[in-house]
Formats: sequence, structure tokens, C-alpha cells
Amino acid sequence: MKIYKNIFNKIISLENLFSAWDKFKSDKQKKRDVQRFEWQLEENIFQLHRDLKYHRYKHGAYTSFYIRDPKQRHIHKAIVRDRILHHAVFAVLNPIFEPTFISNSLSCRIDKGTHKGIDILDKTLRQISGNNFKRCFALKCDIKKFFGTVDHSILLSIIRKRIKDSEAIRLLEEIVESFSSQYSTIFSKKGLPLGNLTSQLFANIYLNEFDQFVKQKLKVKPYIRYADDFIIVAQNKLYLENLIESIRSFLSDKLALELHPKKISIRKFHQGIDFLGYIVLPHHRLLRTKTKQRIFRKLRKRIEEYKKGVINKQALEQSLQSYLGVFSHANDYNLSNELKNQFWFWLKE
Repeated sequence: MKIYKNIFNKIISLENLFSAWDKFKSDKQKKRDVQRFEWQLEENIFQLHRDLKYHRYKHGAYTSFYIRDPKQRHIHKAIVRDRILHHAVFAVLNPIFEPTFISNSLSCRIDKGTHKGIDILDKTLRQISGNNFKRCFALKCDIKKFFGTVDHSILLSIIRKRIKDSEAIRLLEEIVESFSSQYSTIFSKKGLPLGNLTSQLFANIYLNEFDQFVKQKLKVKPYIRYADDFIIVAQNKLYLENLIESIRSFLSDKLALELHPKKISIRKFHQGIDFLGYIVLPHHRLLRTKTKQRIFRKLRKRIEEYKKGVINKQALEQSLQSYLGVFSHANDYNLSNELKNQFWFWLKE
């Protein structure tokens, strides 16, 4: 295992902090808090650098709110200077941990994502089933309240295996422990805030321990994970059933996590495998009804924003193309045409 030292100065360097600002602001320049920070940009960045250098930095409080995407999610938003630091930390830590992740860990990584995930699942199902000539089953599981139950001490112990820099660890402790979920106890602080860039990386670092267990200890090859959802494919149903207890024990004993008891299922390929908003069947791929409905609602909202002058024509067209991209991964040409027709109808209302 490669060990990394002296990364603190890389994180807090002015070059890295200004670069972090550029990445952070790219799609947020109309936000008032971002504009206020930019009015005195150099002074603010230099002050952040000094606070970090002389160990005066304290992570600020979060603003919380709810969104539906599609289920309700509790978002915690940090202040601007903290979010810039998150980008600076990500810029240094991600190249260290990214090479350790398995190929089929698909959440919040470059050239991965939901579309890549569904393509991999489709290919895997066809390989295991011999193009539907052999029996094929998929075990699908979900980790219960994952982001809310990530144990801070376990996460930091995983990071310390690779990062041997006391100043960097102290800074990471400040970021990790800036948030505590309702699942924390007097014995252990838990939770990663949905909304932090660092939370995405920390989640992958945390669950990489599980990924390695599945691949190295259980010797499972057809394994795909996106965030807290994962699928294992095999020809033998009993083999998949026998894996569940080993998986449950590892998650509980090593990561203090719990499989969602109501979200463990084993389905035959010909019944359709529901994953990442799509249903994969032997001869075609469908978009989940809820996914379709959510996209239509989002597009109508974007059109309303365009009519009110909140977004420009280019942003509206980008949204349409993005949604058509989602539809293109399902075998339904009529669905794309339906969306286009609805788009023009709403636009002319």
C-alpha cells in the first residue's frame, strides 16, 4: 500500500485554493452568497489560506433544506468558504484514492455514472445467461440510511491507513466531524452531509472496504455498485442466497452498516432487473415509470423557469438534451418523440 505524506501544504496552497474556487463557482455565479464572496475574492482566499496554515480554521454551520429527487432528501449546505475547501481537499485526495477503487464502483466518478452502470449490468446479465440460454439471477441490495450512518471513527481510520500527515488528518477530522446525523450516539458520531463534494469521495472510500471484501474475499466477479445500491449476478440462486449473511455480517462488523431488510431481492433475468431507474430484460431495456414521470415534471419546471427569465434558451436546450440522453439508454423511440412533442407544446402554452 502506497503511503502519502506532506499533503497538507498541497491542500492549503494558494494555487490549489484558487483552482478550487474556479471549479466551485462554474455553475453558481448567480448565487448571492457566491457573488458576495467574489466581491473580495483575493482577501477571502488569502484569509482562508492563513486560517488553514496557522490552524485557526473551523468549519462553519450548515443550512439544511429538503429536495425531492425523486424521494425526499435532506440536504445540508455549507458556507462558500467551506465548500471551496471541500474542492481543494477533493483535488488532492481523489487522485490518491481513485486508483484503489474497483472498476464497477460507479457513483460520483469520472467516466462512470448511472448510464455506464446500466450498460455494464446489461452486458453482465447477457454474459451470465449466455444470451438468455442459461438460468440467470440477480441479487439486489440496499444499505439502510447509508449517508446518515457512516461512522466517523471508522472512516478516519480507513483514511489514516494511506494518509500519514498529522496536519492533513486534523483538517479531515474537522470536515468529517462538522456534521453529525440523528443516528449519532454518545459513543460514536455518524453521518455524511448530502451536499458536500467531500461526502461523495468519503462515501466511496468507506464502501471501497466492502467492494474489496466482495471481490477479494467472496471472490465475486459480476458485482456492480452505485452509491448504496449494489447487484451481484449468478446462474445459481442458492449461491446468491448464501452470500447474503456474509455480506450482512461484514457490513455490520466492519463498517457499522445495515442492509435494508425490505430491499433485498433475488429476481430472474426474464422477470426484469430494476436498477438505476431502468428495467433490464433479456431483449430490451425499459425506463422505470417513476423515472419517466420525474423527467417530464423536471422538463416542465425548466420551461417555466425559461419563461420567467430564470434560465436562458441554451440552458433549456441543454436540459432537453440531457433528458433525451436518459431516454436513449432505453429501447423506446416513441418515448423520446413524446418528450419532444410535450416540450414544444409546453413551450408554446
